Amino acid sequence: MSLIRPFRGLRPAAGRAAEVIAPPYDVMNTAEARAMVAGRPLSFLHVSRPEVDLPENTDPYADAVYAKGAENLRRLIADGVLRQDAAPCYYAYRLVMDGRAQVGVVVAASVSAYDENRIRRHEFTRPDKENDRVRHVDTSNAQTGPVFLVHRANAALDGVLARAASGEPAADVTAADGVRHTLWVIDAPADIAAITAAADAQGVLYIADGHHRSAAASRVAAARGGDPNAEHHFFLAVSFPHDQVKILDYNRLLTDLNGLEPDALLARIGEHFECQPTAGQARPATANEFGMYLRGHWYRLTLKPGRVPNDPVGRLDVSLLHHYLIEPVLGVSDPRRDKRIDFVGGIRGLGELERRVDSGEMAVAFALYATSLEDLMAVADAGQVMPPKSTWFEPKLADGMVSHLLD
Repeated sequence: MSLIRPFRGLRPAAGRAAEVIAPPYDVMNTAEARAMVAGRPLSFLHVSRPEVDLPENTDPYADAVYAKGAENLRRLIADGVLRQDAAPCYYAYRLVMDGRAQVGVVVAASVSAYDENRIRRHEFTRPDKENDRVRHVDTSNAQTGPVFLVHRANAALDGVLARAASGEPAADVTAADGVRHTLWVIDAPADIAAITAAADAQGVLYIADGHHRSAAASRVAAARGGDPNAEHHFFLAVSFPHDQVKILDYNRLLTDLNGLEPDALLARIGEHFECQPTAGQARPATANEFGMYLRGHWYRLTLKPGRVPNDPVGRLDVSLLHHYLIEPVLGVSDPRRDKRIDFVGGIRGLGELERRVDSGEMAVAFALYATSLEDLMAVADAGQVMPPKSTWFEPKLADGMVSHLLD
């Protein structure tokens, strides 16, 4: 079974993409989603966050919510706002943020390849979030949120995408956050064959973001069974070359100092880190270096020699900070469940760390050096998982640009 195959994408009709596309369903809460759909009757949030069309006290996991999403999707199709391509295609998808571009390929990825670990993961999933995606896919009979994949940069594949992205786009939209989303249809048989062959020659793909969506696809496929070539045995994904994708830092904040006075905390930190106060923000410049914001001041923490294990997970900066400081000094052993720790994606900047500490909401903040794509792939290749909140990807893919119908 090939890793990927073309599919008949469901996408906005010509000139309608700006009215349709929306941020991913999981980057906002219900109140924010309601605000985003104001004055936008065709927003894809009516499909991905359909509680916006129900009373404000509606449980977002109620049966009525999933039914409403399916109804809204059918309406967009019936009204001609969304149209399905007549023949299976691939699609080139370019994202441009702050002048930096990345071009990926929209595919139907094989659930069998995912189950066999040829499409590799690096995170645990939560049953409640998996269940939500299973119900959404089952009820709507569609995958409406793409999984973000990464492939090692491949001259053959990337050459086809570059050529496709030089032509006339099917959609070209700059979203409210300033990110430009551009889509091209790849329907030439030779290009389709070249993309499939290039992916198969690599042998593996990596999940960057979308572990719950891919796990849900596997569950839906297992439940439905039947013909292994049926659409429900494939899931919607976009794969980007690893050298074009940027991971941002994912920073940590603690509500208290675990009973320590600030000077005592600094003394404990000195057991494993060189600690130097800095005049400005202490943004880490390299791996094994951390910034700390405490009492209105920044400190640069550098891990002392001989403390980095030869292990794909243990050597990650998120692991090192946890192992040498957050758990033994600040007393947080389970960052998945402990309410004393919070996480802030690097897109919000170090100023957000300062704001939350200065407000008194948090007692201390730590700025990390971003995890690399090579580290992510090494963890996935080893069959291991990263600590929670290890990676933050920007820009995000838009929901509604291309969807995958399961019949």
